[in-house]
Amino acid sequence: MGALDRLSALGNQLSGATSSAGGRAKILEKNADDIVVTACLRTAITKGGKGQFKDTYAADLMAGALRGIIERSGINPALVEDICVGTVLAPGGGATEMRAATLVAGFPESVSVRTLNRQCSSGLQACVDVANQIGAGMIEIGIGAGVESMSTQYGPGAVSEFSDLLESHPEAANCKVPMGVLTEAMARDRNISRASQDAFAAASFQKAVKAQAAGLFRDEIMPLKVKFEDPKTGETKEIVVDRDDGIRDGVTAESLGKIRAAFAKDGSVHAGNASQVSDGAAAVLLMKRSTAERLGQTIIGKYVAASIVGVKPLLMGIGPWKAIPKVFELTGLTKDDVDVFEINEAFASQCLWCANELGIPQEKINPKGGAIAFGHPLGCTGARQVSTLLYELKRTGKQVGVTSMCVGTGMGMAAVWVAE
Repeated sequence: MGALDRLSALGNQLSGATSSAGGRAKILEKNADDIVVTACLRTAITKGGKGQFKDTYAADLMAGALRGIIERSGINPALVEDICVGTVLAPGGGATEMRAATLVAGFPESVSVRTLNRQCSSGLQACVDVANQIGAGMIEIGIGAGVESMSTQYGPGAVSEFSDLLESHPEAANCKVPMGVLTEAMARDRNISRASQDAFAAASFQKAVKAQAAGLFRDEIMPLKVKFEDPKTGETKEIVVDRDDGIRDGVTAESLGKIRAAFAKDGSVHAGNASQVSDGAAAVLLMKRSTAERLGQTIIGKYVAASIVGVKPLLMGIGPWKAIPKVFELTGLTKDDVDVFEINEAFASQCLWCANELGIPQEKINPKGGAIAFGHPLGCTGARQVSTLLYELKRTGKQVGVTSMCVGTGMGMAAVWVAE
């Protein structure tokens, strides 16, 4: 390399360092047009088919979360102009039920409602769509939310049959390969060992156990009163659900190592190192900073930017690996500028691979555990991560966070948030 080349390389390095420092400083600035979060919460997340929400419909979960937003923020519900709910499994896209849920929650008929399905990133997409509506001047105040009742709506019918046209296209046909099967293949092809997956999953459980014992989820969880049929006695009773019930104490890499592989005889993916089938809801109240200040709303944090990317359907799990660098390009950030990453643990294999490839330190990822430990209600998770992230940043006195997840059929999404 010649002298000019070395000077050019040095200049690029310095420029990159300046850009990174400038990127963090820029997003920490406060402006009247910032899209801010003034309330965010989630329900507890419970085990699909046997947890405390097993007899609760998705719309009832959503109504409870939305009622909680009104209570916690003190917002006049008539000021909210649009609510967007991410949901994956609901028949008819859940549009009718979610409109009804908002009315039950206490919003007047003047508040519009819609649903969307971007699979595992539905809740995040809902928040981003509302933020973009506010930024564009379409609305002034909105709610991004997500919900899933996998107890009542999960099953073979969740994936439609493909026509001959779709089956004839190789990549299109790959869109319906079960996620467990493709994740097993990815783990094998990318040399993600069973031992490393089990160690990652055990750490998720251990972090979640510690966080739950310390009450670290208390601020983000909205207790809900629901009806529950006791499977032992058949008695139906009212219970208050305020605690994630999928978190298990005593899980170790060694105990996970005894579980039989689920998708291949000599495979590495199993129920203990994959996300749990579960039920839950989450909601995020968004508006401009100027609006929040005028209304006397407490600002918890702000939305900065988001990215959405596509990858090969059979490589669905690598979505965060591509989405996170893209949102860094949009914001001028680097991984070193980020204090906490909430990356959805769809499977230990994919989350671990993405983190390793991006060079993200494990201590920055899901510090209170993730979906392996407490569950992944599909449409809910993206909105749930916002609450988990912002409350963790506030608790630890940190500021910059990223939420991200892989998305079925080969996509990834990421977003940058700042706590205040």
